[in-house]
Amino acid sequence: MKSSTELKKDIMAIDHRGYPGYKGLRGSYQFGDFILSIDHVQGDPFASPSHLSVIVDGSKAGFPKEYYAGQIQRITLQDHLTRLFSKTLAPLSFKVKGSGKSGLLSVSHCGQQVLERTACEIDRDGCVTIRFEAGFPANGRSVNAGELIKMLFDFVPEAVDRALFYAKVNHNALQKAIELAEDQQYIREHLEEKGLTAFLADGAILPRESGISDRPMKGAVPFKSPDSRRVSLTLPHHGEISGMGIQKGVTLFVGGGYHGKSTLLQALEMGVYNHIPGDGREFVISDDTAWKLRAEDGRSISQTDISPFINHLPNKKDTVHFSTEDASGSTSQAANLMEALESGTQLFLIDEDTSATNFMIRDELMQKVICREEEPITPFIERVRSMYEDLGISSVIVAGSSGAFFQIADTIIQMKEYVPYDITEKAKEAAKEYPALNLQPAFPVSENIRKPKANQALKKDPRLKMKTMGTNEMLLAKDSIELRYLEQLIDGEQTNALAYGLKYLELNRMNGAKSVPQLLDNLEHMIQTKGLASLFDREYVRSGLAMPRRQEMAACLNRYRKLYF
Repeated sequence: MKSSTELKKDIMAIDHRGYPGYKGLRGSYQFGDFILSIDHVQGDPFASPSHLSVIVDGSKAGFPKEYYAGQIQRITLQDHLTRLFSKTLAPLSFKVKGSGKSGLLSVSHCGQQVLERTACEIDRDGCVTIRFEAGFPANGRSVNAGELIKMLFDFVPEAVDRALFYAKVNHNALQKAIELAEDQQYIREHLEEKGLTAFLADGAILPRESGISDRPMKGAVPFKSPDSRRVSLTLPHHGEISGMGIQKGVTLFVGGGYHGKSTLLQALEMGVYNHIPGDGREFVISDDTAWKLRAEDGRSISQTDISPFINHLPNKKDTVHFSTEDASGSTSQAANLMEALESGTQLFLIDEDTSATNFMIRDELMQKVICREEEPITPFIERVRSMYEDLGISSVIVAGSSGAFFQIADTIIQMKEYVPYDITEKAKEAAKEYPALNLQPAFPVSENIRKPKANQALKKDPRLKMKTMGTNEMLLAKDSIELRYLEQLIDGEQTNALAYGLKYLELNRMNGAKSVPQLLDNLEHMIQTKGLASLFDREYVRSGLAMPRRQEMAACLNRYRKLYF
């Protein structure tokens, strides 16, 4: 390992040379209390920026061991340090001038959720590694040594000093973040014993600032549980907390438009993640396997058993091994449900606004006109009870136009001016005046075990190219995978991880012998044992990956149009 003095000499030696001269700087350098590693150097000032990392030994970083001893604490500490480093580095970005990306200093952007990222890693000894991007300065396409020295010897050390040493950070803010994460985990771990599938704390702020901002809305009505549904918990740090417990089974939220039904459901969707202090949804906690079920016109489906909901198609198409390149609303929602079951989901979150009406329900008049034998769809409303009673899968449904769901719901909550009211008894009494629903018996067990085979054409190309477009889409080779309707995929770095994960499965695990759940197990095991960075198939690790859930891994795999069986 070279010293920082040697690095400065090497930089000055290439001043005004062609930009490729920067390539010789790759390596690690001792900077007093930390190591600066230049992992990858961009080939051109207009190309993707260079990748750098900073390593601080655990004895020097000095963070208390209890802050990284457990997984929840470690991920929270990593998230906190990433935010601090980003906040310190951001004002210094582009402070030096030059062509292209000269002067760029960039760290992963963290949203309201706490995610594990490759941007920051802390090992069992408390050693901190932070990864970031830098645009090496250029005059035209020539090395600008003086400006790079300013970046690496002034700006980076300043950010490291202020963000990566326990002695320099705000102890109270860090402790608050760690304790909040422990309280959130406590709630998550105690949902099962209380028979709950989700919890919404009194005082939570559910609405967001705007359609493009995930920050809490100012002046929003705080959430308040109905007395009949209020439960209390004593958290390790926060102490006693009360809120609405959503019981396992079938829960229905009803009410007029713009009264807060969908806002509440969206909060439950995000309740699978922990949130930072000040988000407003800190204590909105859902079963972490919860899946937002919706229609998804146009998606591809590969060999999925949708027969519990769709059967006897007029063209005699097989619905036990159903495939299509262009799914309808009902077939896509049926496939989404069955694939979610395959991934291990224990809770469905459903909004009628984003569902296929004919998949969800058939009213009495329609059943009189179109007899059952002429309708290939068994609606969700006829299966939702057996799905819970036979499989233990709960559902939370938002409905504003059909009272038929009153008959099958265990709990019915009316949202009125953003306040929930328990109307279960009233709604059940009213439902007695209507004909009983024809509910289906035991939920059928699928015998369709899907075992994907590798795409042999891709096996010939180990440098398989990938591209991601935020949370909307990714490309593997030239194949597009649409992800825009995965509403619980919330960060582009999660999409990056999905792309690397799919590539890994395609090149290393898909062999026609492993089922989809087994492939997901393989991928999760590799990440758990070797770390998220093990997804990178190169000699160095960089920032840019965030941990997706198993459910999004499965959804990505199922939307891959080259999924062969």
